[in-house]
Amino acid sequence: MLPKYSRILLKLSGESLMGTRNYGIDPKMLEQYAKEIKTITDIGVQVAIVIGGGNIYRGMNEAETGIERAQGDYMGMLATVINGMALQAALEKEGVNTRLQSAIKMEQVAEPYIRRRAMRHLEKGRVVIFGAGTGNPYFTTDTAGSLRAIEIKSDVILKGTRVDGIYSADPEKDPNAIRYESLTFDEVIRGNLRVMDMTAFTLCQENNLPIIVFNMNEAGNLLSVVSGKAIGTLVS
Repeated sequence: MLPKYSRILLKLSGESLMGTRNYGIDPKMLEQYAKEIKTITDIGVQVAIVIGGGNIYRGMNEAETGIERAQGDYMGMLATVINGMALQAALEKEGVNTRLQSAIKMEQVAEPYIRRRAMRHLEKGRVVIFGAGTGNPYFTTDTAGSLRAIEIKSDVILKGTRVDGIYSADPEKDPNAIRYESLTFDEVIRGNLRVMDMTAFTLCQENNLPIIVFNMNEAGNLLSVVSGKAIGTLVS
């Protein structure tokens, strides 16, 4: 089977790693994600991953915590490296070669982010996990995902979520919410639909990088998406 996309960036939320827990990392979710990712590396897809840190630390209200925004954001970046290390371990257990690159230098656990080196790893069939966001406060991991996808010349961003696409309203709250199969960037903006934060979304729009939002928790979905099946919602 020939995949539709040869190089993808998979964006996962930190919360997705919690599974049924309220905090931290659920080993079952890690194992499930690692197996799903292996199915697409087995057919030759080059995979880069950006993962959030919300299961460990979420940049909270400064008034509540007393921690200023920039400091909180750096704490969140470190949380993404912890998640990256956990996902790396799960992938290697499945026999997938990986490299973890961090936007904040920490040589003992990760390579520094170097664009050309990342692309070389991908060409050699290694899964590259990008940790520590962009390395700058005030930017989300969605923005890091968009930025890295553009830098490494990814064909598409796959945003793995708990829902099966983009809806007209929150499907968990509104039973009448309508799911879209495809949208243009302009339609997303006009409809004020929550896909990514505006910085991340605008980066994709300006660089004509398509986004597919799909349910990562359903077995086989990731393979279906890279094979070109109409799973989730395509924004292009």
